[in-house]
Amino acid sequence: MVREITALKKELGQLKKSLSTDEDTSPIISINEITNLAQKYKLSAKEIEIASLKEGIIPIRYKRNFNTLNFTDQIKLLSSKVAVIGCGGLGGSIIELLARLGIGTIIAVDGDTFSESNLNRQQLCIENCLGRQKTQTVIDRIKAINSGIEVIPYCQFVDEKNISKIIEDADIIVDGLDNIPARFMVENACKKLKIPFIHGAVSGLQGQVATIFPEDVGLTAIYGPLQKYHQETAEKPVSVLSVTPSLIASLQVTEVLKVLLQRGKPLRNKLLLINLENSGFDIVKIN
Repeated sequence: MVREITALKKELGQLKKSLSTDEDTSPIISINEITNLAQKYKLSAKEIEIASLKEGIIPIRYKRNFNTLNFTDQIKLLSSKVAVIGCGGLGGSIIELLARLGIGTIIAVDGDTFSESNLNRQQLCIENCLGRQKTQTVIDRIKAINSGIEVIPYCQFVDEKNISKIIEDADIIVDGLDNIPARFMVENACKKLKIPFIHGAVSGLQGQVATIFPEDVGLTAIYGPLQKYHQETAEKPVSVLSVTPSLIASLQVTEVLKVLLQRGKPLRNKLLLINLENSGFDIVKIN
């Protein structure tokens, strides 16, 4: 592997002089060129992209990320691993946004299949996917968007027995769940493993987002004690329109960016409350 990387670095240095440049004169490299190099050196497309960025060459797919992001930022994203728990309304949108940003490894967790009632709001759900495992659709969708991204699928529901093993290597966990007890269980595992947890929830035209670090009070400050919630009542279906999970997912992924890149002000010890019906956006302290 070291030999291949050394040879690749040398070739990229030579290619840099002949590669096309964009309007800012930065050398750029196409998907086809990346694929050819990956085959030649028996490396993944992601490894080629990272090596290219280290040589000051921008993969064209990420060109519009630049100016907002820099080379170091894009390398960090490609080197990161993010787990999304739940691949439905929130999770499906979160996963697609992460893939387009260039998060190098996405852990997708969901034991469910798509049903007709998902069609109104779940971005990954289309008619010919009905009855199909959500995680399998995630694999196909990400491959179609960004073949360099590694997907680690878990076609299972999380519980106290499996959650720690599933998320232990992740840099950040993102909440795509639809019930409060499961959120508490995931948050507890995140705290034990010292992994940041990006909470999101939706109902109707309302939603909320918060970033919870291991040492924070977290969900208890938002929902109160877990004991007041019963699994049976927490899982009752609620009305959700397509616009709400799309917006909340975008805000959650923005929190992922801020935490991974250590920039901006994450919603830590704060809860962003959104009411789209009256265009209300409010931040409340939760510590």
